[in-house]
Amino acid sequence: MKGKHSFGGVYSGEYLNRIAFPLGGIGAGMVCLEGTGAISHVSLRHQPDLNNEPCLFSAVCIKGKKNKAKVLEGPVPAWKIMGKSGAGNGLSFTTYGLPRFRQASFLARFPFATVFLEEPDLPISVSLTGWSPFTPLEADTSSLPVAALEFTFRNRGREKLEIVYSFHSKNFMAQGKNGSAVTPWTNGFIFRQNPSPENPWQEGHFCAFVKEKPATVNHAWFRGGWFDALTLVWQEVEKGEPVFRPPFSEGNPGPGASIFVPLSLPADSEEKISLLFCWYVPKTNLRAGPDSPDEKEKNTYQPWYTSRFSRIEEVADYWEKNYSALREKSENFSQCFYDTNLPAEVVEAVSANLCILKSPTMLRQTDGRLWCWEGCRENQGCCHGSCTHVWNYAQAIAHLFPELERSLRQTEFFENQAENGHQTFRANLPIRPTNHDFHAAADGQLGGIMKVYRDWRISGDTRWLRNLWRKVKASLDYCISTWDHDYEGILKEPQHNTYDIEFWGPNGMTGSFYLGALKAAMEMGKALNEPVSVYAELYQKGRAYLEEKLFNGEYFFQEIRWQDLKAAFPDSCASHSPEDLELIKKEGPKYQYGNGCLADGILGVWLAAMCGLDDILDRKKVRKHLSSVFRYNFKPDLSEHANPQRPGYALGKEPGLLLCTWPRGGKLTIPFPYSHEVWTGIEYQVASHLILEGRIKEGLAIVQAARSRYDGRVRNPFDEYECGHWYGRALSSYGLLQALSGARYDAVEKVLYLHPKISGDFRCFLSTAKGYATVGVKNGRPFLLVRQGTIDIVRIDYKKHKGKKK
Repeated sequence: MKGKHSFGGVYSGEYLNRIAFPLGGIGAGMVCLEGTGAISHVSLRHQPDLNNEPCLFSAVCIKGKKNKAKVLEGPVPAWKIMGKSGAGNGLSFTTYGLPRFRQASFLARFPFATVFLEEPDLPISVSLTGWSPFTPLEADTSSLPVAALEFTFRNRGREKLEIVYSFHSKNFMAQGKNGSAVTPWTNGFIFRQNPSPENPWQEGHFCAFVKEKPATVNHAWFRGGWFDALTLVWQEVEKGEPVFRPPFSEGNPGPGASIFVPLSLPADSEEKISLLFCWYVPKTNLRAGPDSPDEKEKNTYQPWYTSRFSRIEEVADYWEKNYSALREKSENFSQCFYDTNLPAEVVEAVSANLCILKSPTMLRQTDGRLWCWEGCRENQGCCHGSCTHVWNYAQAIAHLFPELERSLRQTEFFENQAENGHQTFRANLPIRPTNHDFHAAADGQLGGIMKVYRDWRISGDTRWLRNLWRKVKASLDYCISTWDHDYEGILKEPQHNTYDIEFWGPNGMTGSFYLGALKAAMEMGKALNEPVSVYAELYQKGRAYLEEKLFNGEYFFQEIRWQDLKAAFPDSCASHSPEDLELIKKEGPKYQYGNGCLADGILGVWLAAMCGLDDILDRKKVRKHLSSVFRYNFKPDLSEHANPQRPGYALGKEPGLLLCTWPRGGKLTIPFPYSHEVWTGIEYQVASHLILEGRIKEGLAIVQAARSRYDGRVRNPFDEYECGHWYGRALSSYGLLQALSGARYDAVEKVLYLHPKISGDFRCFLSTAKGYATVGVKNGRPFLLVRQGTIDIVRIDYKKHKGKKK
């Protein structure tokens, strides 16, 4: 069955293949609900475990003359049959061989996702909704180690039905041979792995229980060899008789547990069962980043939730008592977010990437501060330290959870910054002072200054800004002395950046960051009555240089320099092979873009706009650059594109936006790494920037291309990857909301700016530091409908879009 999917719509057939929708709290661990209803990617121990699909499933038995029993899942995706880990040994210890529903479909409405199950020969239909709490501005309740599965059974027939719902799971928390246990909990059970003196981080607890329904629990699966346990569990499912067994009092604990709930379904009626999960893993052996010589204690990461709960029972009790309130708040957010008439592909791109916040990419330590990987490998985080030049792109957290975003600034400007202003662009975990023995990242450090400005305008907290100002000034002064020591307004010394190399000489990419940081410092300094005349002078010089000398009539480019610099050359190059040196003597530094059309070529202009700093470069030249990026870098079909780098992100007949092309020639023998690749984080950045400049058709074409690759057939629609799964850069998609709606609330001025790029009436989600709302235009007039909290507005600065309706 081929199935179907449209942007924002239902997935079915082959489009269910790769769906895995994250459930869990911010920095609290994750399980995934697959498109078929299976639970996988079980990652509860503060690191990814993406191949972890334990023997864990729900089932239903319809009682009658001949009972009919089914796993509450759709067909097993074909790729698993031979591609899943363990396939070569027959997929033992999976549920794939058990009867299941023939038809499944999937609909996401973040943070909710619903699987619809149908079986033509059965008199019932089933829907399964998975969710976990997510409420903007409430970071703590959105960081709980919990998830829920809600099963709704509908009797489609004319006769009363007796059915038995059941949930079954092996004890996947068990580590090694000793210390595990299965213990009772009201209407459920707790899996435990107790700590050992040698490995305290192995401690872990998982609780599953049914809410508001009396349940019978089997705490003691059969202890045997081969496939004994699952064989007997399925026999109990088929019998349709709830089984009670207390935990074994002697010997090893049972290998798993089951929950049974009998239900009576009158004709044309339905019943709902809520299955609640929660977990508690209090310790880790996780520590990232180099140690300082004077560090005596080697502390390891502990999750935020241990500062609120001391054991699994407290989590379970809180989850049960607050379930309805947490669900209502999450549903209010979801309804508000989806109460929009923005293009479906935009809504899908934004909502799908909010799943990153529920993935193992995110961690949150006991003091509440956020810390992030760049993404996730299968069994470990990828690229540590809330990397500043990657998280520059991410716009969602700053608006949805401003408190967490500001915690990133605290780390950057305190633990990561030396007295001379040098910032380490990767933070240690646990968060602690870093060493300063590597390049600063020009885009990351300068972007952080712009983000201080953004976070100030979002929060309206000028006291917070004043406390940071000395650090911000030191950071900017370091950037000037390091890359612009002659005070020319340009960055010419080698600039480390997000492509993991150094750009030599002035260029539009890091140069636009410099302009944005200078402009941000000017605005912040004025508000604090601090002298900023030097920054203003450098800004004017730098803007003139970029507009007059680094724009070729179509796009901004790089002027490669390696002579007459402070930096030694070629000694600073990473490789010193004879071949390298010969190429360097001929072409200059490796890994540059020179005359190329770089998708990130004026990235700093986009970030400045996202931060509320408009027009840091000539708008006409900016528009021309963006139009050129679309013309030269966007490929509707990549079949003829040669990519010797990492082709997995987009290849073959798929569409995508290339990082760089050389339409005017001058391509270096070895350009910068990744130049031939396609990254969704950059696609959304360019798309939203095009929309900001009125190029809506082109911007939406890029969004459509990105989401068409993540349609469930080959890639997971809820996991846009780059250097790892759930990659942070993809949170740039949130900028599409600001670009299309033109809505930005300034808490310092208490002004709602509404400069839409679409004509006519529209509705869109808006989140501020103290409330979220629906914002838009109705009958030609601007409006704001606050849905939670408060938003104090003295005026709405509305500019009607004059273009054609698109």
